[in-house]
Amino acid sequence: MDATELARWQFGITTVYHFLFVPITIGLSFLVAGLQTAWSRTGNEKWLKLTKFYGKLLLINFAMGVVTGLVQEFQFGMNWSEYSRFVGDIFGAPLALEALLAFFLESTFLGLWIFGWDKLPKKIHLACIWIVAVGTVLSAYFILAANSWMQNPVGFRINPERGRAELTDFGAVLTNKVAMITLPHTITGAFLTAGALMAAVAMWHLVRRPGRDTEAFRSAVKLGSWTSLVAMALLFITGDIQGKIMTEVQPMKMAAAEALYNTEQPAPFSLFTIGTLDGSRPVWSLDVPRVLSFLATGTFDGRVQGINDLQAEYAARFGPGDYTPNIPVTYWSFRLMIGLGILAALLALWALWAIRKGRSPSPHRRSTRLLMWGMIALPLLPLAANSFGWIFTEMGRQPWIVFSQMKTAIAASPAASSGDVITSMVVYTLLYGALAVVEVGLLLHYARAGLPDVTPPPAAESDEDRPLAFAY
Repeated sequence: MDATELARWQFGITTVYHFLFVPITIGLSFLVAGLQTAWSRTGNEKWLKLTKFYGKLLLINFAMGVVTGLVQEFQFGMNWSEYSRFVGDIFGAPLALEALLAFFLESTFLGLWIFGWDKLPKKIHLACIWIVAVGTVLSAYFILAANSWMQNPVGFRINPERGRAELTDFGAVLTNKVAMITLPHTITGAFLTAGALMAAVAMWHLVRRPGRDTEAFRSAVKLGSWTSLVAMALLFITGDIQGKIMTEVQPMKMAAAEALYNTEQPAPFSLFTIGTLDGSRPVWSLDVPRVLSFLATGTFDGRVQGINDLQAEYAARFGPGDYTPNIPVTYWSFRLMIGLGILAALLALWALWAIRKGRSPSPHRRSTRLLMWGMIALPLLPLAANSFGWIFTEMGRQPWIVFSQMKTAIAASPAASSGDVITSMVVYTLLYGALAVVEVGLLLHYARAGLPDVTPPPAAESDEDRPLAFAY
């Protein structure tokens, strides 16, 4: 592989790895804030225990997300200097706001929340974790605005003298129609992930340690499971809107997602397709009539352009070349994203069924053993679904790094050799492997530890109560 192909692999590996921590941080920060709000309003000790318990998991995950996120921005300069030169005027603006505003809010108020227990007034301390949660959404918004500009470039002009894109309307970048729907879709995916993690950990304690903080963990299972179910419903709604916008601005991505080679009206939705190894044509397909037309256009009789017709259109518009993304990767990543998300929601529903009407899962039943295997998988499924969603988003845009403006093949750093890129990729892989061991080890250790003791320490003896004594 040449340097550009290696750089793409490196960016894909580090981006997917980093995004394992992002949805947990976003969703769990809101859930922890909700738990602390419940304690603040009711004074019930179980909510305080759950706040500190899941707050510790949040802190571990947040730290890992910060460390892995730093590499992402470095990569633009190291491996993608031509891209940085071409779009730096635009792409750098939302990223600068993310660092100066959103990350500042997150890190500052998270520090106040960590060290403010019993030092800050109760309501101010509660406000700190809510500001952290809002900061995570702001951070996601600015980053998604930058990425959405790559999917649908707006608010810019090309300077022919300098050969670069220049920002003309920052408001258009921030209100890009792709960003406006990608943000809620990403946030609901984060709630699906965080809710699954909360429910899975709580269910493990209910089964493995019956009678110990049972009421608190039952509440956590309910909160986490309902969060996942509501998030899955919202994912269908936001995903439907996103599909229609994607068809409008990137019709090739929609055609690739469905392996639709020829324009059809109405167009069927492919449940399962077998194609040639190179993805150039279908061999056999199991279809549902008219559904793709509705997903893409909002009507069951809508016209959806096919891959072959779009390839001819793009070749005439942009010049000779292959404008088709990797069809097998795009097709299956789209389905794995949806399928794994649905499976996670079904497991969350199973968890609610297992504790219905005050029931507690018996560790001696075969059904409970199956449930425990399901709970082990529960937090992993939405993580994988999120990852496949990003793989679909980025791979479906190819061969463009900025759709219709710049191809990925010319965006890499000309000075970076294959040896340079593969050396840094090996270093990152080894480093991330070590960090994964640390992350999983810490999460498992503190998740198994159970709820903390929140009993206040006894009051210190006053000087009046101490016996009079003198010593050298």
